[in-house]
Amino acid sequence: MKQIIFLSAIFLFTLNACGPSMDETTNNQTPSTSQPGEYFPSPADSVLMRSKAFVEEASLLTLESYPLQFSLHISGSLPTPCHNLRVAVSPPNSENKVVVDAYSVADPDVICAQVLAPFDVTIPLGSFPTGKYTLWVNGEIIAEFQT
Repeated sequence: MKQIIFLSAIFLFTLNACGPSMDETTNNQTPSTSQPGEYFPSPADSVLMRSKAFVEEASLLTLESYPLQFSLHISGSLPTPCHNLRVAVSPPNSENKVVVDAYSVADPDVICAQVLAPFDVTIPLGSFPTGKYTLWVNGEIIAEFQT
C-alpha cells in the first residue's frame, strides 16, 4: 500500500512539473503595455537624465508559434557605460503602427568615462490581432508585417 501511495505521489509531482507555468497560461492576444524587464521604463527613471541611444541595427524576429509572436532585436551604443538602455513599446495605433522608443537613462550626479558602451538586446513584442502592421524604432520604419 505504501508503494502505491509513493508511486502516485511521484506520478503527480512529475505530471505537475510538465504542465505550463502560470506565466504561460496567462498569455493574451495583444501586446502588453506593462512590460517587465530590465530594459523597460520604470517609475524610478523619473529622477534620471534621459539621453539618446544610438541604434545601429534593428530587425523584427517572428517566432514560429501560434499565435505568431514577435520580438525586436536591436544593437547599438549608449553614450557612456553609466547609461542604461530603456525601450518603450507603444501598442498599435489606429493605423496599426507600432512605435518603439529606444533611449538611455543615467544618474546625472555620477562621473563616468566618456566612451560609448555597446548593447545588443532582443525585446519581446508579443502577439497582435490579425492585420498588417508597421514597426518604427526611433522614428525610422524597420519592418512591415502581417499576422
